[in-house]
Amino acid sequence: MKIQGSVVLVTGANRGLGQEFAKQALALGAAKVYATARDPSSVTLPGVVPLKLDVTDAAEVAAVAAQCPDVTLLINNAGIGRIGGITGGAEGNEVSVLREQLETNVFGILHMSRAFAPVLGRNGGGAILNLLSLLSWANTPLIGAYGVSKAAAWGLTNSLRHELSAQGTQVVGFHGGFIDTDMIRAFDVPKARPEDVVRQSFAAIEAGALEVLVDDSTREVHAALSQGVYLKDILGR
Repeated sequence: MKIQGSVVLVTGANRGLGQEFAKQALALGAAKVYATARDPSSVTLPGVVPLKLDVTDAAEVAAVAAQCPDVTLLINNAGIGRIGGITGGAEGNEVSVLREQLETNVFGILHMSRAFAPVLGRNGGGAILNLLSLLSWANTPLIGAYGVSKAAAWGLTNSLRHELSAQGTQVVGFHGGFIDTDMIRAFDVPKARPEDVVRQSFAAIEAGALEVLVDDSTREVHAALSQGVYLKDILGR
């Protein structure tokens, strides 16, 4: 599909990658861009339509889908990341931290995709872009629970792709390593530029791709899956 003339909805569009997706969609000639956030007043990008949305609230998601019947491209960008693994933490809150991330990073995508699948189908098929991660395939105890949520989101994306193919919906999985956004500002590691990864994502959608690997580290991990790279701590600690 072409971004020019499309109607785009971006979740978590008040900052970081979400804001960059909205910005570039406008620059590529999208007819309309809905930019959602829990607090719509935090959406400051000129030219977008701000909407209040918590992706973990299925009823709120359904209401937004009813409000936006013209969407042709859904970008499931909203996500959270928390430090910590899934066992043995000093605070003993691993289960709640994992559940919080699953609610946003997995069930948020599920709620949005279920609500907007009929909308996309009625509008000719369209596309869904799900923001996944290098950590969908490999993990590290430092952010182990986050990796679990992204692995689940990858599986969800694959299921959506198969289930929505009959209506002509292109489901694209975005995989990236560390990107220079607020979420990973504290990590002292090389980071990709949001502008670059968003540009690659839109190019992949327009090319009809089903997956986009936006940086060298992600491409290296993907290439090494058959060699068991997922059996190791991705940060080598």
